Amino acid sequence: MTAPNARERILPRLIDEEIKESFINYSMSVIVARALPDVRDGLKPVHRRVLYAMNELGLLPGRPYKKSATVVGDVLGKYHPHGDSSVYDALVRMVQDFSLRYPLVDGQGNFGSVDGDSAAAYRYTEARLTKMAVELLTDIDKNTVDFAPNFDDRLEEPRVLPSGFPNLLVNGSSGIAVGMATNIPPHNLREIVSAVVALVDNPELQPAELREMVKGPDFPTGGFIYGRAGITDYQDTGRGRIVMRAKAFIEENEKGNKSQIVITELPYQVNKAKLVQDIAELVREQKLTGISALRDESDRDGMRVVVELKRDAIPRVVLNQLYKHTTMQSTFGVIMLALVPDPNTRQLVPKVLTLKQCLEHYIEHRHEVIVRRTQFDLDKALEREHILEGLKIAVDNIDEVIALIRAAEDTPSASAQLQSRFGLSERQAEAILNMRLAKLTGLERDKLEEELTEVRTTIADLRGILESKSRRMDILKGELLKVAESFGDERRTEIVSDDAEFSVEDLIAEEEMVVTITHGGYCKRTPLAQYQAQGRGGRGKASADLKENDFIERFYVASTHTYMLIFTDDGRCFWLKVHELPQLARNTRGKPIVNLINVTPDTRIRAIVLTKEFTDTESLFFCTKNGTVKKTALSQYSNPRSNGIKAIKIEDGDELMDVQLTSANNDVVLATRNGMSIRFGEADVRAMGRDTTGVKGIELRPGDHVIGMVVIKREATLLVVTERGLGKCSDVGEYRVQGRGGKGIKTLDLTQKTGHVVALKEVVAEDELMLMTKQGIAIRSKVSEIRVTGRIAQGVKLVSLDEHDVVSAVARVLPDDKDETDPAEVKEHAGGDSAAAGPAGIGDLFTGDGQ
Repeated sequence: MTAPNARERILPRLIDEEIKESFINYSMSVIVARALPDVRDGLKPVHRRVLYAMNELGLLPGRPYKKSATVVGDVLGKYHPHGDSSVYDALVRMVQDFSLRYPLVDGQGNFGSVDGDSAAAYRYTEARLTKMAVELLTDIDKNTVDFAPNFDDRLEEPRVLPSGFPNLLVNGSSGIAVGMATNIPPHNLREIVSAVVALVDNPELQPAELREMVKGPDFPTGGFIYGRAGITDYQDTGRGRIVMRAKAFIEENEKGNKSQIVITELPYQVNKAKLVQDIAELVREQKLTGISALRDESDRDGMRVVVELKRDAIPRVVLNQLYKHTTMQSTFGVIMLALVPDPNTRQLVPKVLTLKQCLEHYIEHRHEVIVRRTQFDLDKALEREHILEGLKIAVDNIDEVIALIRAAEDTPSASAQLQSRFGLSERQAEAILNMRLAKLTGLERDKLEEELTEVRTTIADLRGILESKSRRMDILKGELLKVAESFGDERRTEIVSDDAEFSVEDLIAEEEMVVTITHGGYCKRTPLAQYQAQGRGGRGKASADLKENDFIERFYVASTHTYMLIFTDDGRCFWLKVHELPQLARNTRGKPIVNLINVTPDTRIRAIVLTKEFTDTESLFFCTKNGTVKKTALSQYSNPRSNGIKAIKIEDGDELMDVQLTSANNDVVLATRNGMSIRFGEADVRAMGRDTTGVKGIELRPGDHVIGMVVIKREATLLVVTERGLGKCSDVGEYRVQGRGGKGIKTLDLTQKTGHVVALKEVVAEDELMLMTKQGIAIRSKVSEIRVTGRIAQGVKLVSLDEHDVVSAVARVLPDDKDETDPAEVKEHAGGDSAAAGPAGIGDLFTGDGQ
């Protein structure tokens, strides 16, 4: 008989249909009954069952601890038909003060550590509830929440706890369900309570106003949160990315002349022991340099991980490397997913919530708890009033009541006669029959009257609460404020506004470099320390192995963190940091600069400006081939793009010639191809925006164009060079100040012998010049050998040229005997020039059209 019945219970079914249905059932079970917290009390079923079972066991604060095994067994046997490890793991987490911002279980024994140590077995540890947990369970015996049958229908368990504070936000939660996950960060109790109170007072409160109260997550391990964008995202949308950093400081060890980095707080959920191990591994792999020793000095007084540095290490750089390469900086991906009761069916539905929605759901839940508790208390008070009214009747007619009871045959008949004679209910008659004779004394009769009066006052008060929502909300706020006052503390996690994205220079030591750029467009940087000091008169050393007819045209001494603004003939500006240039030995040529910025082969680089910061007190002064000038605040060039930004609007037929840094009080000299020049005050040019054309700097005659600009910043002379190789120096005072936009005055008396002007330079006697010709001949001359003459003099011959050759480029260069000499002297001569002219291409990147 048994076998046929078993076969009859087997139903044939397609496996894909069975798997689909079974997986859906499994998914719903995991989502609703295991992995996700309830928005109202912030607990998953296993945590709720542990807390409820401990409450039923009487494991309250101030009472003796009990073995964790007792709790685990009680939870398993009554409420949670799963493995014992899941229950004990949940209990352990509620004990750990590095996992929960406000622990819910008070543990005794080994419950794990921030080093990743596991807890001792549950037969060794002991536990009881904390006072905070009691707040979650308060009034659970007053019909404040719904109960449901347990797994075997023998007992009932709460569907949700009354939750005296917003536990979901205060302690957070994390869990992976099927097809969804939650990761809610913990917050500060005082901040959350203040937000709830404010939202009760003003339900229309905007998210930005809530952010003024809830600053962001407050992790139990402290540390830093870098940037507010992620906080805004998750509070407004329910999803965001929080960047966390360890809290560390730099200690100077005067005895050994060494520094050390001390780590005192870690990002949330970072394993300290693994962090120390990872740092040691990175040191071994030489990915982290500058570290000489690593110690974990943590004890019961707090965390202290010491990273000792080498003598030559730069502490800030090493610290930034630690942030970059280890979990000292990590992210917390916020997903505010929780189970929300459907308003119609009361079934739990997973939903991603904003901060305001989380608070609203908690307020709604807590309001319902207050209503149900008040109704429960009212029912009890009405029941007591009913009893007291019966007792009062009995006391007022005590002789008759005693006589009636003495005459009755038994208790049921006495009860019936009392009900009939005095109009009492069965409950009142029963209370009278159970009354002690001591109640008949005068004092007890007075107490009865007082109690009845008190009960009636309570009833009126409770009815007033049920009839007034504002009173219920006042109670809600008062109870929350009391919890915050009792258990609230200061914020542990500090929020820093700065963006935590590392710029490369955070990982690069700041040191001075000599930056060289050749006429052919090759660039490099070399540590200034490689330029060894020599006595005066020394022969020096070769600065670079250059190609024929190439020479160092621009040289600067700058920090690795200095910005290089590179301006092209089409009016665009590109950014480079000095540390982005290839660092090469002093005798190497360098790399093509076109490989570092996004320019086309026919683009000419007209100017390079170096600066450490973008201020409004300095400006960039532009001049174009057609005589247009413009002044724009340096601060407007602080946001780079890979394709460059528009530095000046260039009109058709025009091109940028030069850009120089000014400080508002300089004079500017422009020179033209046909030998005209004009000097005017920088103040004559008003500041303009970046994407503008500018104003007229000089009135040009037909066929003429600007070949150079000098911003006068020092006592110097002006050098003018012509295409036939003549040059002359004139005192800057020879160039009188005029109004901007005039035709100017002659800077040189042009003849067929001189040819057109190709260059205007500001020079001092110590400078040297490099002249390049169209046929590729390079001539080096000393400025001291060029005599100072009047403004319109033709000058002296600097280079002898073939009949068909002309000068195409002129540049100030380092003197030969100072190429690799005293670093101070390198600084003294640091500078660079745009040159005049020639065809485009890598070999002539720094030339302009002088013909």
